[in-house]
Amino acid sequence: MTEKEKMLRGDNYDSRDLELINMYHKARKLLKQYNNLDSQFLEQREQILSELLEFKGTGVWIEAPFFCDYGENISIGENTFINVNCMFLDTNKIAIGKNGLIAPYVQIYTANHPLKASERIVRKGKESRYVTSSKPVSIGDNVWIGGNSVIFPGVIIGDNVTIGAGSVVAKDVPDNVLAYGNPCQIIREL
Repeated sequence: MTEKEKMLRGDNYDSRDLELINMYHKARKLLKQYNNLDSQFLEQREQILSELLEFKGTGVWIEAPFFCDYGENISIGENTFINVNCMFLDTNKIAIGKNGLIAPYVQIYTANHPLKASERIVRKGKESRYVTSSKPVSIGDNVWIGGNSVIFPGVIIGDNVTIGAGSVVAKDVPDNVLAYGNPCQIIREL
């Protein structure tokens, strides 16, 4: 089994594996092009996003700068808007539904590490490596995530949800609710 397969299964994997490093470098090249491209060059922006992402529906708009690990694990449904300075750490699948609004500085994490340092850090001679695993994140249709929110690995956010700004979403959020806070909590049904 490859390190990429382990990563996508949620098993511990070596993030310095050559295949993963090559995916990382490809993403960095495409992100550099995208983030430095004049906003008027819409065709080129579309082309870069189509090459970077696993899936991009029609009408998707991503403001630059945008950051991710690999890009190829990210799917974004039609008419979704992603604002500036978002960071999607896609060491596993990130699926965002249609008609989404993702505000500035939203961070979506799929990577995870053991809590205990003795389990997290592997020493090989003078070099240290970190034990890493990952869990997918799923965000439904018609979801608005407020600025500076953080979505943890393994979280599922349902359809028609509003997440208030500055939230730390560590648990699943069901359909049709307003939720916010640190930790994020359901405030009321919508």
